[in-house]
Amino acid sequence: MAKFSDIRGIVMQNLIDAGCGDSFAEECAQLILDGKNQSALNILGKHRKHLLDEIHTNQKRIDCLDHLIYKIEKSEL
Repeated sequence: MAKFSDIRGIVMQNLIDAGCGDSFAEECAQLILDGKNQSALNILGKHRKHLLDEIHTNQKRIDCLDHLIYKIEKSEL
């Protein structure tokens, strides 16, 4: 079984690799270490939804640019 400090380090590194800020990563890691897994899952789920919303927003922007590029290339503007 991993030691307490190893678990904290593993969780922190995973969250930082996922693009979470230091304070958010610290909060999640502490919840996990305190055995408050459901609370950690709740805030991680909200953060995941936020990231996914950003992807969808940016995909719509890319689609708009692609349409404009297509129109320009076809000399329809």
